[in-house]
Amino acid sequence: MLRLQVGIRMYFDSSDLLSGCEYTITTEKARNSIERREYWQTDDIGWLSQKSDWLGLKTISMTRNTIIKNGKQTSEIRFFISSLPLEVKEIARAIRKHWMIESHHHHLDVTFREDANKTLEKQAAFNMSIIRRLALNVLKIFDIGKKPMSLKMKRFSIGTNPEKHLESILNL
Repeated sequence: MLRLQVGIRMYFDSSDLLSGCEYTITTEKARNSIERREYWQTDDIGWLSQKSDWLGLKTISMTRNTIIKNGKQTSEIRFFISSLPLEVKEIARAIRKHWMIESHHHHLDVTFREDANKTLEKQAAFNMSIIRRLALNVLKIFDIGKKPMSLKMKRFSIGTNPEKHLESILNL
């Protein structure tokens, strides 16, 4: 796996090869910051020795996310393999959607410790999963009225005095 990552990184490090890739960029303002996402994709994978290890592998891609917040700029580069055909706007959409799902799972684990759940009975586990997702959505839109707080802190605040917040939650 590490060899695959190193090979893909080296491919995209080559400015000659990078210039031959499909490219798109998106920019949006979110959470008091400017987020620029650049995507490169290629189907030039004949050189990839591990290609046969990944059934259906058609393309590789790279994304560079740059966030400017409070005058500070941070960048992150990630690499992907894909069974999608060469269509950079489609891979950009798929990558963005993937990270939205990962973010949702991260919130469930941090706020509700979902990964530590040991419920063995399948129907009970399914029901608890639905309840956690519903509660997560309520926490995301519920405004406690104080300065912005994390979802975990909102949950704690509501849990320490549920009578105070019950009517407001039911009116959402």
